[in-house]
Amino acid sequence: MKVSEVFQWKRPEIRALHLTWLAFYISFFVWFGMAPLASSMLKSLNWLTPEDIKLFAIANVALTIPARIIVGMALDRFGPRRVFSILLVVMALPALFFAFGDTRVQLLVSRLVLSSVGASFVVGIHMTAMWFKPRDIGFAEGFYAGWGNFGSAAAAMTLPAIAIHAFGGPDGWRWAVAASAIIMAAYGVFYWFAITDGPAGTVHRKPHKTAALEVSTWADMVKLIIWTIPMIGVLAILVWRVEGMGYLPENGALICYVAIAAVVVYQVIQILRVNVPILKKGVPEDDKYPFNSVAALNSTYFANFGAELAVVSMLPMFFEMTWGLTPTTAGIIAASFAFVNLVARPMGGLVSDRMGNRRFVMLAYMLGISVGFLFMGLMNEKWPLFLAVIITVACSVFVQGAEGATFGIIPSIKRRVTGQISGMAGAYGNVGAVCYLTLFTFVTPSQFFMVIAAGAFISFGLCLCWLKEPEGAFSEEYYVSSVDRELEVLEAQKTV
Repeated sequence: MKVSEVFQWKRPEIRALHLTWLAFYISFFVWFGMAPLASSMLKSLNWLTPEDIKLFAIANVALTIPARIIVGMALDRFGPRRVFSILLVVMALPALFFAFGDTRVQLLVSRLVLSSVGASFVVGIHMTAMWFKPRDIGFAEGFYAGWGNFGSAAAAMTLPAIAIHAFGGPDGWRWAVAASAIIMAAYGVFYWFAITDGPAGTVHRKPHKTAALEVSTWADMVKLIIWTIPMIGVLAILVWRVEGMGYLPENGALICYVAIAAVVVYQVIQILRVNVPILKKGVPEDDKYPFNSVAALNSTYFANFGAELAVVSMLPMFFEMTWGLTPTTAGIIAASFAFVNLVARPMGGLVSDRMGNRRFVMLAYMLGISVGFLFMGLMNEKWPLFLAVIITVACSVFVQGAEGATFGIIPSIKRRVTGQISGMAGAYGNVGAVCYLTLFTFVTPSQFFMVIAAGAFISFGLCLCWLKEPEGAFSEEYYVSSVDRELEVLEAQKTV
């Protein structure tokens, strides 16, 4: 696929791509609308503290983890059009509750619920995979995610000015957040009627069951269980922080811990219920896929998207405090980290398409992230501001490119369960964000960047050992196994 093709509006797949990245853009604009308004909130609400803002930042990515798992399952069952539309409309409600929150608990809870809108990313990945061929999927997914992710940069660049100049007064930030929420709900309604799940005649291949990811071997089932536990268990970190800051009594925290443990146990049971009958029956050779590749890509998204979520949540205030900038100026400069999404993420997918070796591209990007954050860890107030901005942008090029490379691989691993694999990898991005943002409450910004650099290098090592080049990654059509055909026949019989 050529870059110029994205301007061919009359082609249905190009139109679908633009409709979908715009939906993702709006959801990200709303999702990350708090970070650039943090200083305005502190000035407006004299009972709010910087520690509260840090906690809200953790809450802002917490429920995206289970939401992406649930949405991944819903995608494989209901299709992306319905899931995306409903998600945008429903998530406008907690955004409005946050906009007009007048207590710390209300702000925390509404931000926690709103974090579920982060699952929108997985929906668009699935929709894009239904419209584009394997040979073009890297660039298409990268373009979708890059332009959609730009919503966070747009929020950082515009929301402070909108709050101050369009609405004004101490409550300007509230009306800025509320207006973006209303726009998101309206677009959700529009999206329902504006698009379909793939071109006419598209076969929506579904797994045996959507309750858990299907695997190919008994060993893979054990690995799936091991990788599932942190996705839910990481929420215990949030509970611990909430309790430590006085938002939750000890008994309430205990109830939350028990609930998290129960969800983990339930999910493990679902994995067993779905996979034990399949494995006992035996998985045909042509239907097997390497779960190690899924695990490796979980780690890459932990290290790249997790880093992005964490960094965009703290970068405006970092520039403001380190170089003594105004909130608006700091927001615009900090937005440079997400701004390059417009080019870097599509480029990551395009390079993955053109190089002919998606694994090599993934390894190169993860190594680049390690070096980039190492340099960011060395930045301080003595550095010229322009040099800090250059390093921030350069690091971001590798971060966003790695994200594009990750989802240039995922659709080719196992077409039938793309939604669930995307959901799991996407959830690990938020696991990374929760872990990184929690660490940020205990370390300096320089130490924080060093930790992220170490995480990226560990992921590089896992990819080196586990990631395999997917078969048919540059084919005209996605691979169809004997089991895919059997399930297609069964689905056709149901509709007769």
